[in-house]
Amino acid sequence: MRTDVHADSRLTTQTESAQDSPSLPTSAFAPFSSVEEYILRCTDEIWVDRGVGLIYSRYYAEDVVLHGAYGTSRGVQPVVQGTLQSIRSFPDEVGFGEDVVWEQRGGGFVSAHRVYSTGTNTGWTEYGPPTGRHFEKRALAHCLVRDGRIVEEWVVRDEARLVTDLGFDLERLSLEMAERSAWRPLELAIPADPLRAGVSGDRPRTAADDDCQRVLAAMDAVWNTHRHDRLADHFGKDVVLHTSRGRTLQGIAQYSTETLDIHSAFPDVRMRVLDICAHDSARAGRRITAIWLLEGSYSGYGVYGAATGLPVQIIGASQFLVESGSIHREHRVYDELALRVQIEQLRANPAAPLAR
Repeated sequence: MRTDVHADSRLTTQTESAQDSPSLPTSAFAPFSSVEEYILRCTDEIWVDRGVGLIYSRYYAEDVVLHGAYGTSRGVQPVVQGTLQSIRSFPDEVGFGEDVVWEQRGGGFVSAHRVYSTGTNTGWTEYGPPTGRHFEKRALAHCLVRDGRIVEEWVVRDEARLVTDLGFDLERLSLEMAERSAWRPLELAIPADPLRAGVSGDRPRTAADDDCQRVLAAMDAVWNTHRHDRLADHFGKDVVLHTSRGRTLQGIAQYSTETLDIHSAFPDVRMRVLDICAHDSARAGRRITAIWLLEGSYSGYGVYGAATGLPVQIIGASQFLVESGSIHREHRVYDELALRVQIEQLRANPAAPLAR
């Protein structure tokens, strides 16, 4: 599993001041001046300057735990290997750090780093030989940082957009990857109340708590209680949704329909929020990030081939812009390629466990 997410901080015009969280010790993001600079610069040093060895020596814990669309892995070596391979696959890749949403966790912090990448495939990938094609994709890395090192990370990517841009057929590719048993279940605990304590630990009380609760209520209304008639209570009428395969939708009706598309394939699916964090910025406003898990059975329409009736799990992330008590924008990131691989792998081996 690749674990790369990078951004070019030189494309970011401004960083947040360390004064945004006066109780967070400066040692948490040293030697940089702020959390945002820490996240952007460390990814620059690894990806743009190609200082891959800094993963070992400076930025990741030796026993880091990584959660992604293909399961959970442990140890720093997969991070290094995935980074080296990805740089060779896309040597001209440029990642624009769209936003960093962060929040204190004890003496450390959790950060949600959203990245939009473009480049050209001139090297081998896990999908095959170089295609020479241009690509675009969005990713989000949710990192727990203690003592200046990443100790746990949740990474999601719009990989379906990438492979489609490279000219691959999603259905055929997922069948090939399923034969290699590319997917395995996630290993994580579901928090009882992510507003108080998520997978990254206890949350501090913040001025954004009311809006965090509004986001949780909106996600529950959309995904779990199916109150699409009440979406105007949570979303602005012109809400913009950026979602899988690089698509952008606008307005409450389109937002609702996009969610119903997923329910049509997985009619009993439920969303479980794993973590939530919020950050206020004079430049970007109030942004709230939620890491989530969709769990249900592929028992509906055959969107991903003939329905199997078997359980699935989809890990994803959403970053919301909240203004005056309403959600006006969501960036939703999840991996439809990995979902297809999971379905095909379980179709071939229905007895495979789906357990954390």
